[in-house]
Amino acid sequence: MEITVNGLRVHYLDQGPRDNSQTVLLLHGWGVDGSLYHLITDHLSSRCRMVVPDLPGFGGSQEPSVPWNVDDYADFVLQFIHTLQLDRLIVMGHSNGGRILIKLLARESLPFTAEKAILLDSAGIKPRHGFSYYVRVYTYKAAKWFFRLPGIRSLFPDAVEKARKKFGSADYQQASPIMRQSMVLAVNEDLTALLPRIPIPTLLIWGENDTATPLSDGKTMEKLIPDAGLVTLKGGHYAFADSWGQCSRVLDSFIG
Repeated sequence: MEITVNGLRVHYLDQGPRDNSQTVLLLHGWGVDGSLYHLITDHLSSRCRMVVPDLPGFGGSQEPSVPWNVDDYADFVLQFIHTLQLDRLIVMGHSNGGRILIKLLARESLPFTAEKAILLDSAGIKPRHGFSYYVRVYTYKAAKWFFRLPGIRSLFPDAVEKARKKFGSADYQQASPIMRQSMVLAVNEDLTALLPRIPIPTLLIWGENDTATPLSDGKTMEKLIPDAGLVTLKGGHYAFADSWGQCSRVLDSFIG
């Protein structure tokens, strides 16, 4: 399905019953789209209305015209909810989708009722990187500055792009220029201080071998969110799929 939100064309999934049933809004992670979560949507849509937008810049949705930070994405989610006239929701987010939900749920007032939250291997806590990471980052920044000097740029017109491919992460390399800047804005914001402001029951589901958002992040969130519980699954950053049988039972128990 498609709608227009704030001038952007947005593709979304709307699956399951609508009469007197619970509605679950699911936000996907970075670099993917809502279709990746078919295990969750197919399972829960037997009794819940599942609404899954492709966030702007991903999947079938239009890219924003300027880089967006996390607040911009949170504002988009609010407008999306308003456009579909949703009022009572269970909100679920994986990775970057969880980051957006943390920023959203920590706001003082919301124009809808969030009943429960589910964060799957959520982003939001700024990672602590080792020495090699900073060597790679600052080498790229130095190369970008040098090869963009007026006299140097004409001699080596492809040097900046080659440096980006050599030193950038896979997600960074695959993104458009606008989405690369959006990614930098997202990963450089630490939302740890917002966690105590999440006012609703929150289920944390984490992969014990997650290297993108490590299990230590989940333990920190469990400690800081007032009403949170952490379930650890075998698997990595997509632990909900790696251990789907266990994950589905956990979701059933929490959603009710």
